[in-house]
Amino acid sequence: MSNGKIMKSKVTTAREAVRDFVSDGMVLYLGGFGHLYAYGLTHEVIRQKKRNLTVAKHSPELIADQLIGAGCVKKLLFGYIGNPRVGPAHCFDRALKNQVPNQIELEEYSHHALTARIRAGSYGLPFMPTKSMLGSSYQEVNPNVKTVTDPFTGAELIAVPALKPDVTLIHVQRCDERGNSQAWGVLGDIKEAAFASKRVIVSTEQIVSSEVIQSDPNRTVIPSFKVDAVVEQPWGAHPSYTQGFYDRDNSYYFEYEGWSRTLEGFETWMKDWIYDLEDRRAYVEKLGQPRIEKLKVKTHSYEPVNYGVYS
Repeated sequence: MSNGKIMKSKVTTAREAVRDFVSDGMVLYLGGFGHLYAYGLTHEVIRQKKRNLTVAKHSPELIADQLIGAGCVKKLLFGYIGNPRVGPAHCFDRALKNQVPNQIELEEYSHHALTARIRAGSYGLPFMPTKSMLGSSYQEVNPNVKTVTDPFTGAELIAVPALKPDVTLIHVQRCDERGNSQAWGVLGDIKEAAFASKRVIVSTEQIVSSEVIQSDPNRTVIPSFKVDAVVEQPWGAHPSYTQGFYDRDNSYYFEYEGWSRTLEGFETWMKDWIYDLEDRRAYVEKLGQPRIEKLKVKTHSYEPVNYGVYS
């Protein structure tokens, strides 16, 4: 109960959430930084063949490479794209050099500057000043990077406009059915992205009771009123890692590099790992128990906190 009203459950499937909230031509933000990438939700976007998306992420890595290779992306707002610790992002390269499967527009920022854009959106500000990219050539290639004068010191700063995505995809460790989402470890930009976005889809390792959420309120990074859909999706961040659940699957990045090196190989990989799989559960089954057991982490808990509730 809240203010005398019963809060409705927002639990749904990935298929329904993407169908209802992601449309062709939208600005799609992908939350996370190395940790908690929403791969499961992104694969559903690919499966539903969404088109002409503007995808924004400061470090999109393979998650954007797969969207680009699937023909979903019209424009990319980014800081770095590649296969981390392995090599280039081959689908990105094909789109950039040969317009395969389609031509894409690029809007490049430093990591900090793109984060400043989403932070401005979350604060309700029209732009955000930053020292990032001062003295660089970003202004020559990006019209959204401008200089402003600090009214207090007269110093020159860079200004970037607020980013307000149509929809953001986020993965967290746990969430209640109303959308109160808790995460720990490297949080990256997930809080700012949620508050800047018009719609938010959250996938979670587990749905827990509101009592569990309320027992540790400081871990709630996204409140229910900012969440439109909740998808229970164990292993939803694989191959990235989820603190307390599973490690980064380093072998995946090397395997993907081999398959995606050619267009034919990438198409085979997409068929095997996305199109022929009904949902994330089927994906986890395909990973296989030996691989899953190898990636699971050991329990390491800390001393509980006394919140001092009055009786």
